[in-house]
Amino acid sequence: MSVVVVYAYPIALVILSVFVAVLEWMFPWRKEQKQWRKTLWSDFLHLIFNAHFLGLILAGLGARYVLPYVDHFLVAMGWTASVYRNAASGWPMWLQIIVALFVIDFVQWGVHNLLHRVPFLWDFHKCHHSVVDGEMDWIVSFRFQWTEVVVYKIVTYFPLVFFGFGMEALLFHAIFGTLIGHLNHANLDLGHGGWRYLLNSPRMHLWHHNYDSDNKTTVNFGIIFSVWDWIFGTAKMPAEPPAQIGFHGVDAFPKDFFGQEVWPLQKILPTNTFTNRVIGGVVGAFVLGLGYWLATRPVTQPAKPAMIKKISVSSASCTIRCVTQAPRLRYLSNKIVE
Repeated sequence: MSVVVVYAYPIALVILSVFVAVLEWMFPWRKEQKQWRKTLWSDFLHLIFNAHFLGLILAGLGARYVLPYVDHFLVAMGWTASVYRNAASGWPMWLQIIVALFVIDFVQWGVHNLLHRVPFLWDFHKCHHSVVDGEMDWIVSFRFQWTEVVVYKIVTYFPLVFFGFGMEALLFHAIFGTLIGHLNHANLDLGHGGWRYLLNSPRMHLWHHNYDSDNKTTVNFGIIFSVWDWIFGTAKMPAEPPAQIGFHGVDAFPKDFFGQEVWPLQKILPTNTFTNRVIGGVVGAFVLGLGYWLATRPVTQPAKPAMIKKISVSSASCTIRCVTQAPRLRYLSNKIVE
C-alpha cells in the first residue's frame, strides 16, 4: 500500500477539521454558543481515539478473532464465491465511487434507524445523543461509542464484500462523509435551497437530536444523503430549530471520554458523583487498553482457515481492510458520522 493511501485519511481529517472550525469561527449560526466549552477536551479525545486508534483496535480484533472463523465457515459451506462476488471490481473507478457512496450510505441509514428503534441498540447510540445545548459543533460528530461501530461493521460487512469496491472508492467515501459529518454538526446556518433534498445539513440534523424525540418520532436518519429520509417519510425540516437537544435522562449520562466509551457501565454505576466518575474513567481506560492488547497479541488461527492478509487504513470514519483469498481482493470499510 502506498504511503499516500496510508496517510490520505489522517491528512484529510486534519484539513477538513481546521476548515470547518474556521467556518464556525467566522460565520456562527448560534452566536451565543461558546467555542470553548467544558466538554471540549472530552470531544477532542473522541476525535483522536475514534479517528485512528478505534479503527486499529477493531481491525486487529476482527482480523484475529472474527474474520478467520467467518472465512473458514464460508469455505466449509462452499459459500465463499457467492458472498465475495467482487461485483464492482471490474467497474471504472468513477462508477465505483458513486455506487459506493450511495450503497454504503443507504445501509448506514438503515443501521441508524435500528439504533433508534431497537431499545437494546439505542443504549449504544446514546453517547452520540448526549450532545446538549451549547455543545453542537463540528467536533461532536466524533462523539460516539465503540460498540456502535461494531454494530455498523456487522451490518455493513457483507454488502461491502459482495461488491468488492476498490480502496480508492472507500477512501473517497470516508473523506467525503467526514466533510458532510463535520458540516452536519457544525454551528453553521446551512440547509437552504434545493440541495437539502439530496445532502444532510445542520438545519436538518439538529432536528435528529431533538430532546423530545423517541424511538417512534425521531427523524432525519441520513448520514451523508438526506434523500433516504425524503423518500421513506422520515424527513423533518421546519424553519426553526428544536427548543432543546439531547434525550430524556441525558443529565445522568457520563460527560467524560472514558465514561462514555464504556457500556453498560453508565446503567449500573450512576456517574453523578465524583467518585463514580473516577471509577468509570478507570474502568473505561482498562477496557480500551484490554481491547488494544487483544488486538495486537499473537493468536492461534483456526485449523485450515481462509488465507487472510490484512492491510488497513484505520480511523473512526474509515477502517479499510484488504483481505485476500485465492487471487480475490475484498475490501471492508466502515463510516460513522451521525
